[in-house]
Amino acid sequence: MWGRPEQQDFRSRVRGCLLGGAIGDALGAGVEFDSLAAIRERYGPAGVTDYVPAYGRRGAITDDTQMTLFTVDGLIRAHVRRDTGAWHPPTDVHAAYRRWYVTQREWGPDERRAQDGWLARQEWLYSRRAPGQACLSGLADATMGTVERPKNPDSKGCGTVMRSAPFGLLVGWEPHLVFQLGVECAAQTHGHPTGILAAGAFAAIIHALVRGDVLDAAVQKALAQLATRPGHEETTEALQKALGMVRQGLPSPERVESLGEGWVAEEALAIAVYCALVAEDMRHGLLLAVNHGGDSDSTGSLCGNLLGALHGETALPAPWLAELEGRATILELADDFAMEMTQGPTLHSPADSSPAWLERYPRT
Repeated sequence: MWGRPEQQDFRSRVRGCLLGGAIGDALGAGVEFDSLAAIRERYGPAGVTDYVPAYGRRGAITDDTQMTLFTVDGLIRAHVRRDTGAWHPPTDVHAAYRRWYVTQREWGPDERRAQDGWLARQEWLYSRRAPGQACLSGLADATMGTVERPKNPDSKGCGTVMRSAPFGLLVGWEPHLVFQLGVECAAQTHGHPTGILAAGAFAAIIHALVRGDVLDAAVQKALAQLATRPGHEETTEALQKALGMVRQGLPSPERVESLGEGWVAEEALAIAVYCALVAEDMRHGLLLAVNHGGDSDSTGSLCGNLLGALHGETALPAPWLAELEGRATILELADDFAMEMTQGPTLHSPADSSPAWLERYPRT
């Protein structure tokens, strides 16, 4: 039973996780393809210290945040549809990812498709922000990839991890089920064991944080789950390297780069975990996570997810929050998710269903 303090804490962590990830994404968006030397030459010895222009504005998010939002949308839809006896969250998440795919192909929302729900009607999401090719090709047709028959079987790009934080926000689920859901939904676009297991591990870490664990303990729990999975070695090694790096001196971009560039799943996960572990606060951790010569928006996004889930929305730097693209939509979606998870039966049970809620999150 959810009491008011528990509801408020959960909502704060959901907001923190989603908005924090979006802020990290936006901080890295303008330097995603730059080397560390190029970043320092352009922005000074400290590198990026604030938003820099990307996609025509400051605070612009990328495909990382877009797909994360559609993950949330899919999870809400799955819980709404549960009342009908249909319960297979990977199918609902896949349908949500297919709605994201449409945003990358069409000019804007089609108001005639009422079954798309409210998120797919947000015009600002209809922008291509360097989407990953594996994500696009994996969702190009209606066939859903599975663990047994994944899409792009050799790919382990970070596109699996960067959209998987919302699985960890399923706080009422058992940890092994959260891990498995992350794995199953990652296989919809990527099939390499490292790609899908890194997604499951990230979801498990977020889950432990939202349940009240400190980050080190959350990572240890994810490692324990990884150890039971075939093909876990690369992901396990990357996380263990991140943990070991914490004890090797003051954090720096050079230490971050020793963990990799972040283009592949295990490296992005390791960089984000390391930066979150050594972070003095949200600002320090996010700037460390984006100032390197790699996939800066993805590592920033993952680090923001972690720190936001750990500390809640009050830890978010207000100036960055104020300029963040899509802030109102992200906040609204976060609150909808928290409401569905804590008060779902009162929103869409047969006796009490809200027409407005079912219009936002159709059962079809």
